[in-house]
Amino acid sequence: MTATPPDEPVIELAGLRKEFVVRVRAGRFRRTRRLVTAVDGIDLTIRRGEMIGYIGPNGAGKSTTLKMLTGVLMPSAGEVRVCGLAPVAQRTRLALRIGVVFGQRSQLWWDLPLRDSFDLLRHVYRVPAAAHAARLRRCRELLDLDDFLDIPVRQLSLGQRMRGELTAALLHGPEVLFLDEPTIGLDVVSKQAVRAFLAELGRAGDTTLVLTTHDLADIERLCRRLVVIDHGRVVHDGSIEALHARYGSRRLVVADLEEPTSVPPTLAGAPLLRTEADGRRLVFACESATASEVVARLAGLVALRDIAIVEPDIEDVVTRLYREAVADDPRVGAEPD
Repeated sequence: MTATPPDEPVIELAGLRKEFVVRVRAGRFRRTRRLVTAVDGIDLTIRRGEMIGYIGPNGAGKSTTLKMLTGVLMPSAGEVRVCGLAPVAQRTRLALRIGVVFGQRSQLWWDLPLRDSFDLLRHVYRVPAAAHAARLRRCRELLDLDDFLDIPVRQLSLGQRMRGELTAALLHGPEVLFLDEPTIGLDVVSKQAVRAFLAELGRAGDTTLVLTTHDLADIERLCRRLVVIDHGRVVHDGSIEALHARYGSRRLVVADLEEPTSVPPTLAGAPLLRTEADGRRLVFACESATASEVVARLAGLVALRDIAIVEPDIEDVVTRLYREAVADDPRVGAEPD
């Protein structure tokens, strides 16, 4: 198996488009055919070792894109290459070079112990025994698998099964790992274990990760690059910091005062957003001023009981991004004719 050269893209999309024909009711006994565009001309390049957050609202085209990248669906138009291969035409070869984890689907054998599923996958992918053992050892250490390796998959908790799914997807050494809602339904402890494992995998730089999720905490903790799509089109491609800057999200400084004030101080570069607790709490937004500058100025003007710096909420930022997309393009959010 030949790896993609470091200077070449691992994933390339050019004008990628997917349309479906659906039948809709047009009266009591009649149905008509309607063309629905799920993915509408996506251009995207992803290089080796990148960790990409690929997000959007329900129906935006996220899962459809992943299915075209993994060879499950044939594009209606455009070009797609993954590891230099055409996903549909070369699906068997591609399967040896990618891993896929879908939160609601399993690649493990339901009635077999987890250990046996891993051994069967070694034979399915024809992985040398030494390489398989080394990768399994690493996953056992990072995901704490030893306590349930000999338990049938059907008896595992959701968190244990997801850790097993991640291991199963990585045992053949894929170049790209596609993750669709990997933490959905997990408890806090299991989420932390999965996130820590993926972060470690990303730091190694050998595997490209494409993460689709509704849990924006996953994106904030794992991904340096964020691609946001809405109604099949890319509306943002860049860092999370760039997203915050573009949509005006700001750090907040929340100051609790020793005594209430009826005339709050005015700070250059940090407008007062609101006064709370009968004048004992002031909330400032950091615009041109940094949080440390705001705190230093406040300390010289009022007696402070406590101070807190609140980071911008990415979920709020993405919501505003969607609203702007609707305002800029009347087709977004409109019902098809």
